[in-house]
Amino acid sequence: MRKALRTGVFAKIALAATLLTTAPAFPASAPSAEDPAAPMRRLTPEQYANIIEEVFGNSIELGGRFEPDMRVEHLNEVGAGKVSVSSSGMAQYNAMARTVAEQVTGPDNRHLMIPCKPANAKAPDDACAKQFLARTGRLLFRRPMTEREVDLYVRAANAAATSTGDFYTGLSLSLSSVLSSPQFLFRQATIEPDPDNKGDARLDSFAKATRLSFFLWNSMPDEELLVAAEKGELRSRRGLERQVARMIASPRLEKGVRAFFADMFQLDDLGSLAKDSTIFPKYDAVVAKNAREQTLRTIVDLVVDQRGDYRDLFRTRKTYLTQALASLYQVKLINDIPNGSPDMWQEFTFAPNDPRTGLLTHLSFVALHSHPGRTSATLRGKALREIVMCQKVPAPPDAVDFAVVQDTSNPVHRTARDRLTAHQANPVCAGCHKLTDPMGLALENFDGSGAFRTTENGVDIDTTGQLDNVKFGNAAELGQAVYNHPATTSCLVNRLAAYGLGRPVVLSDREWVGALTKDFVAKGHVVPSLMQAIATNPTFFQAEQRPPIAGAREAGN
Repeated sequence: MRKALRTGVFAKIALAATLLTTAPAFPASAPSAEDPAAPMRRLTPEQYANIIEEVFGNSIELGGRFEPDMRVEHLNEVGAGKVSVSSSGMAQYNAMARTVAEQVTGPDNRHLMIPCKPANAKAPDDACAKQFLARTGRLLFRRPMTEREVDLYVRAANAAATSTGDFYTGLSLSLSSVLSSPQFLFRQATIEPDPDNKGDARLDSFAKATRLSFFLWNSMPDEELLVAAEKGELRSRRGLERQVARMIASPRLEKGVRAFFADMFQLDDLGSLAKDSTIFPKYDAVVAKNAREQTLRTIVDLVVDQRGDYRDLFRTRKTYLTQALASLYQVKLINDIPNGSPDMWQEFTFAPNDPRTGLLTHLSFVALHSHPGRTSATLRGKALREIVMCQKVPAPPDAVDFAVVQDTSNPVHRTARDRLTAHQANPVCAGCHKLTDPMGLALENFDGSGAFRTTENGVDIDTTGQLDNVKFGNAAELGQAVYNHPATTSCLVNRLAAYGLGRPVVLSDREWVGALTKDFVAKGHVVPSLMQAIATNPTFFQAEQRPPIAGAREAGN
């Protein structure tokens, strides 16, 4: 009976929330969601989890699944502005919202998370509900709630508490509506008239704070940033630079850097990567998860902790390993940590004569860009061109015969190099394969699971190749060639700018991106300095979302 009652109450709350979130909750001058001047980006799963942890603590379990992301221009963060929420996805968001809200208002957590106690726990208390919902909504919506919003959510809590005879049940159902609201699930770039330029618009202060926090921290603004937005401090260059400098110096920068590089290098795809367990018995879900983390720890150490040269990622021998990764990499990892477990991460440096040098030899790269049962020099070379250097590799033409490449048992074509050379006899294929295969073949010492090998089918593997007329003999020399190539630098700047803007870099951005690249080089290719330069530039806060210009190419190509 009580469960049925709660279900009926929730239906009423859901209706109230729908009316709330579909009615204009912003000032009348704010554009609609369909207006291209107000792009909306759906929260990524990681952003959602970060916010819940920062608002309610790390003991809260989400208990649900997320809608799939969509990669646009090689970035999920750009695709976040193109996706919506399906009906089944909304059901999942509602389920997660209820799960979170029940934990927050439950007897184990309410004394920590709710700043007041009701006069009677078995009846509504509008004053206490308002205090909690207004404070929490300010954080979840990344701006103060309007009076209308607060009133509707408080009335919803009142109705539910009256029906159930429980203040906390009413508060839980109202909070779950907040967590199901588009105001929480989407980041909207709300605008306002620009007083300095008649007829133009600008991001409002809270939209600026939100754009900053998700770019630098991959999460919501903290209290200090919200207060700065309320006071208008982000409108002055001095106030903006002060906040950006504070955020760059914060430990939370690590989350922002991890999120960007996980997106740029497509590391989340490891979670769905399948391998033939008969051919690669050491590769499993644990190894895949560790491979992602290994690469991110390596990046954070060099880019954030050391403030090192970004390009050194492609030639560094320093990394972090677990026993599972060490076994696959065929190196000895001494676990000298007291009571250490096999999953414990340890700093590790590959020996000078070890073939593993830089991210291109990490399992996360060579396994991800391979087939389930074999390597692929073409996929690896294509990934290097498109992900690391921002260079487009044309898709294969229709009706291409891949039989020669796929036949690994052919006694004539015993190695990948042999098979690809035969495949390139087709002039239709040769042009594209010249862009990819010479680099990918340098990584043939690493099989489809990332394990090292020196032969294929009993034949020594030839790892020589070239990158745009720069010749190399092995993976380490390929890493050095990538380090030296100017597209490696310009691509990073392009990707980071697009990631922050939530849209592709377009032709009219060329001058800005060129200045960013020049400054990035002059300052030693230090990523946090580049992030600071982006976050303090007016272009980063432009109100309008301009569509890509037909035929425009990314800078650096």
